[in-house]
Amino acid sequence: MHDILPPDTTLWSRVETMVSGIFARYGYEELRIPLLEKTDVFTRAIGAATDVVEKEMYSFEDRNGELLSLRPEGTAGVVRAALQHGLLYGSPMRLWYGGAMFRYERPQKGRSRQFHQMGAEVFGADGPDVDAELIAMGERIFSELGVRGLRLEINSLGTRSERASYREALVDFLEAHLAELDAETRTRVQRNPLRVLDSKQESVQAVLAEAPLLTDCLGDESRQHFEETRSLLDSLGIDYVINPRLVRGLDYYSHTVFEWISGDLGAQGTVCAGGRYNDLVELQGGKPWPGIGFALGLERLVESVRLGGAPAPDAPHAYVVMAGEGCLAYGLQVAEHLRDELPDLRIICNAGAGSFKAQFRRADRSGARLALVAGESEREADTVVVKHLRDDVPQAAIARRELGSWLRAWLEKQGPPAGGAGRAR
Repeated sequence: MHDILPPDTTLWSRVETMVSGIFARYGYEELRIPLLEKTDVFTRAIGAATDVVEKEMYSFEDRNGELLSLRPEGTAGVVRAALQHGLLYGSPMRLWYGGAMFRYERPQKGRSRQFHQMGAEVFGADGPDVDAELIAMGERIFSELGVRGLRLEINSLGTRSERASYREALVDFLEAHLAELDAETRTRVQRNPLRVLDSKQESVQAVLAEAPLLTDCLGDESRQHFEETRSLLDSLGIDYVINPRLVRGLDYYSHTVFEWISGDLGAQGTVCAGGRYNDLVELQGGKPWPGIGFALGLERLVESVRLGGAPAPDAPHAYVVMAGEGCLAYGLQVAEHLRDELPDLRIICNAGAGSFKAQFRRADRSGARLALVAGESEREADTVVVKHLRDDVPQAAIARRELGSWLRAWLEKQGPPAGGAGRAR
């Protein structure tokens, strides 16, 4: 579990703000779910034989002997909340969530035991149009964040009964090749055979080259749903690759599943993944009700944004330099009045006293474009001296009552922010 430090937090906030803004543009509303749930919320939804439930959940008994778990993913909790609060069984509902998730993973690059997701879910609409729109929203997120080079893989898992038929065919095939599989994979054949398909071991993939495909077990309706989803993606100009081995790691998926994968992040390259889960509401104790969604892994998304040339954190516009008798109060008053008058102005006041020379060094290191000087002579004259730190412009003394108007006009003339501390020269 890792701390996220400045200036990384600025980039994280920017990414989260842009993603939540795109969700809102598509009509999604935020739902906040607790970090802790009853353990059976996850065992029912994710599947008791999955790696998440068997090996990775942080679970414990509380003082009343009730088994609780830190959430390993968001969708199961969203479904629980939607059922509990009567949000289902009406018009289609679009929801989004965000926050920390927890899995007892083997530590490695790109994998943390506390990680962060933002996810989107749609309930009450089972047509391929929703599948395509959700994927289009994911594409827009990556486009507007400047993330390039992702590969979109899609597949269809069909219905529960179709997956059961495929499971039997797959088990028959794998049992005929048990001698070629390692011990862990042989155990998985009995407990969760579909998970064998996304094994990263070359020897297992070599065996799977001759394995039956799930698409061979799909009925006409499932095939049509997938074909219509693909047709809509084609009409939107969205490139994708059909991966018949893509099954996702959780048991609740059905029909369309998809992943966006980066080639720049190593083995842990999945940036966003999701799919349709038409059986999940019923698994959680409700009446059958369709759903589909995806989750963005924020650690990997932020790193992808960084690799794509993310701009440096915005530097302050102005740094208030104040030294002399009574000038601390005067400088703070100037800053607060400016914050009232100009909400978009990024302004920092010097902290820790120091000479004018020392304060100007701090102002320069902050990346600010302007120094607002509030010394004894300025306080007595009720003025502020504006000194340009990045441009060859003479400094000027401006009456305090006119400073807000001057800065407003100055802001309107500015281009992009100068960048992070020490970047603008």
